[in-house]
Amino acid sequence: MSRGLEADGHRVRVAYDGAVAVEAFRQELPDLTILDLNLPIKDGEQVLEEIRGVDADLPILILTARQEVDTRVRCLDRGADDLMVKPFSLHELRARCRALLRRKREAKLQLRAGDLEVDRLNHSARRAGGAIVLTNKEFALLEHLMLNRGQCISRVELLDAVWNLEPAQTTNIVDVYVNYLRRKLKDPPPGYLIRTVRGQGYVVPAEAELSAALAVAAQAAAAAVAAPGAVVLEMQ
Repeated sequence: MSRGLEADGHRVRVAYDGAVAVEAFRQELPDLTILDLNLPIKDGEQVLEEIRGVDADLPILILTARQEVDTRVRCLDRGADDLMVKPFSLHELRARCRALLRRKREAKLQLRAGDLEVDRLNHSARRAGGAIVLTNKEFALLEHLMLNRGQCISRVELLDAVWNLEPAQTTNIVDVYVNYLRRKLKDPPPGYLIRTVRGQGYVVPAEAELSAALAVAAQAAAAAVAAPGAVVLEMQ
């Protein structure tokens, strides 16, 4: 199977147990994962849940010899994009991989993080349905962070990717533009949508992490609104 995929021009990394598979995924951040359910140490269904918690958009194709319909339904409900039952045709597997990768490329025109949506085709951004007006550089910065979601991007990389500048000790242009973005996104420091990683750079968190942080923030805001206020009486 590996040789067949490599013949299509893919770089393939094989993991032979579930724990290694999860670690390899976190290190490599692949474009596509083919996951066998019959893995030692960590079962394939557990690996599926862990991978999907890190990357909500990664194409995942399940391979299984299990014949039970319940297993297949459960995997699809937990986030698998496709499923093939063994024995399978390598020719069909390669075709399904091409279809999943094609769908991913098309999906990358629309980037999402929580209630933030970035349309790369129309060069526009919206949060909670409301339009956000961005300059070209602000959009390019947000786009680069969203395309690399879940990864900490250094200031040096952002200088090169967005401004085509060599790293310089005297410029704080990245920090300035991140602050511009945060104001427009209503995401004050340290940020939920754009998070500062001290001494390293900035990251748009993966969906599971972002959803948890936004839920905590919403609970805190609701508690603050519900807290009883003090009544001050002025004595005459």
